[in-house]
Amino acid sequence: MTVKLGLVGTGTVGGGCIDILKNHREDFKRHYGIDVELVRVCSRNPEQAIAHGVEDIFTQDYQDILNDPDIDIVVELIGGTTVARDIVVGALKAGKNVVTANKALMATYGEEVMGAADEAGKEIAFEASVGGGIPIIDPMKHSLIANEISSVMGIVNGTTNYMLTRMVEDGLSYDAALKEAQEKGFAEADPTADVDGFDAAAKIAILASIAFNSRVTIDDVHTEGIRNVTTMDLDAARDMGYCVKLLALAHRTDEGVDVRVHPTMLPLSHQLATVDGVYNAIYVTGDAVGETMFFGEGAGAGPAASAVMGDVVEVARHVTLGVGPLVGCTCTDELPIVPMDDLKTKYYIRFKVADRSGVLAAMAGVFAKHNVSVYSVVQRGKKESGQVDLVYVTHTAREKSVRDVLAEIAELDDVLRDEPSVIRVEE
Repeated sequence: MTVKLGLVGTGTVGGGCIDILKNHREDFKRHYGIDVELVRVCSRNPEQAIAHGVEDIFTQDYQDILNDPDIDIVVELIGGTTVARDIVVGALKAGKNVVTANKALMATYGEEVMGAADEAGKEIAFEASVGGGIPIIDPMKHSLIANEISSVMGIVNGTTNYMLTRMVEDGLSYDAALKEAQEKGFAEADPTADVDGFDAAAKIAILASIAFNSRVTIDDVHTEGIRNVTTMDLDAARDMGYCVKLLALAHRTDEGVDVRVHPTMLPLSHQLATVDGVYNAIYVTGDAVGETMFFGEGAGAGPAASAVMGDVVEVARHVTLGVGPLVGCTCTDELPIVPMDDLKTKYYIRFKVADRSGVLAAMAGVFAKHNVSVYSVVQRGKKESGQVDLVYVTHTAREKSVRDVLAEIAELDDVLRDEPSVIRVEE
């Protein structure tokens, strides 16, 4: 049989999918006995349809795809959580399987989408929503199904990893690294989702939901970005035997799910410390398999289109055989989200303070008052304009206590000269 495909979105990823199907349709038939035909393409941009040679099956109304009884699979590649939500849920309710790369949709409305799929008896596949071309969702749902996964953490945003790498390797400032990333096409004109951690937060929400069989949404993820990270912080980390990565972390604890995104110091000996540039890597720990790492290019038209078409071929195989997915929604547990205030870890804190007597003593009193034990205090950089940078490294401390320290030091008279830089340490 021929499995018929409707595609919504002809941007870089959508165009990549069209090209893959043109180049490999016969391979799918010959090697796997699966015939996938693209019968309808929807886009707001007719020029893109012409550029990809699909103008004869082009429409500007996605309802034409949802209302076509012959279409078996709808691929949603427009992004966002409004129209995309209508398309995905509408397609499922119309009795069609869905493939999407939409991380924001799955991280925000995953429960609704998975529920619609279950109710319709159809499949929703979303491998490309996390990690681009890195296979991670399917391995977690299938290959690692025999494990109780205790943690998932990774570098899941290529833009920020590229920027931090350039800041370390050539001493670029944050602004210079961002400009270079934008010039090379690694960062959007509006980089907010990347540099403020929201992109990574959506991805770890999806991974945590699968890993721990409990619904985690993007609103559950404590999120910080890299705007306050400086070359001084990166140099200090290296001198201490660490590197700084924007890390997405999810841990199963006795109290529930600890899930967060923030700049993190990792030992240089950790496998994730070797992941540089636009590459992504996801580190998964299971009770049976132990520690595993998935590595590859996390962004770009090619890797993302590869993941989308991998889902398309797999769903098409199920349609051809008349079977459903091995594993659908697995969020059967209701684990609580551990409050960020309860986190216990080590902290790197850099203060820019007034260069005068009494400052160190005043700050030491605040740390002692809140029972935050200091491992070391080091002055970094040169004294300039009556100010100096002090780097504190703490022993393991409670997040709430550290936040109280920061708040009280901010109220000290004539001490701080800038917002402190806070980086948590993950051993």
